[in-house]
Amino acid sequence: MKEITRQWLNSAVDDLDTIKEIVGIEHLSHIVAFHCQQCIEKSFKAVLEGNELPIPKVHDLVKLYGEVKKIKEFEFDEDILDILSRVYIEARYPSELGLLPGGKPSIEETNKFYQFAKYVYTEIKKYLE
Repeated sequence: MKEITRQWLNSAVDDLDTIKEIVGIEHLSHIVAFHCQQCIEKSFKAVLEGNELPIPKVHDLVKLYGEVKKIKEFEFDEDILDILSRVYIEARYPSELGLLPGGKPSIEETNKFYQFAKYVYTEIKKYLE
């Protein structure tokens, strides 16, 4: 594995480590969702880098997933990817705080997002190794 690919994966693990520390803290649920999005984005970009493809300057997980699927057909839930993409974009602005249509993500939602981010990371790491 190229060093730059490894760096993308290491950065994704940093997001997972951050999530692990805060996943049960209700007032930080939007931050958990943000780091889930970041973990998955970096994992997808590791696949592109590992295959010597250009890294698009986008944060939309569905679009990145479309690029990744051209290389390998992973089975990831596009609905969750879409939700995390929207939370990421909105989390960047204080007035929105990464809210879902019903408000901040619940603890149950953030646990689901965390498990999903770990799954995506693990599957991609296995592929790249």
